[in-house]
Amino acid sequence: MEQQEIKRYPFKFSPLMIVVFALGLALCAASLCLTTWNFIGFLQSDELGSIYSWIQYVLLYLFGGLFAVLILAMLIRSQYILTDRQLILQFGIIRSKYEISGICSVHLFKGMNKLAVYFDDFRTKYMMIVVKDSWYDDFVKTLLARKPSIGFSFSSPEEEEELKKK
Repeated sequence: MEQQEIKRYPFKFSPLMIVVFALGLALCAASLCLTTWNFIGFLQSDELGSIYSWIQYVLLYLFGGLFAVLILAMLIRSQYILTDRQLILQFGIIRSKYEISGICSVHLFKGMNKLAVYFDDFRTKYMMIVVKDSWYDDFVKTLLARKPSIGFSFSSPEEEEELKKK
């Protein structure tokens, strides 16, 4: 069997999520600056023998830096990866792997402009794909090239509105 190229689709964050990430990074920077300010005062004091103060500063620097690294990792490395056998959702350092053989169907909601991947025939186990709208077609074609038996469907805005009324 011919091995197909690995395709990557970067995650599309909403403007609200970008603002939340920016606020998180600002809080990390403020935390590190405040900790440094207090640490300089601590070094100039006579309390250098206090083990609790040293542990406090180590923990403050560690958690402030770790949280900043996690936020940056989410911004930089959030993506969907389609390999020959797996659909991988990478959200920063967190990876979720789904077997392509377990995917039953894909549905494009044109009214909501969302793409859903279903893992069962009853459509109870699913994942929403959050990439640029212009990549939906390529994503579906790549997925169908990996497993041609995946069903594809779409609904118009009118059909979705009708379902909401019921």
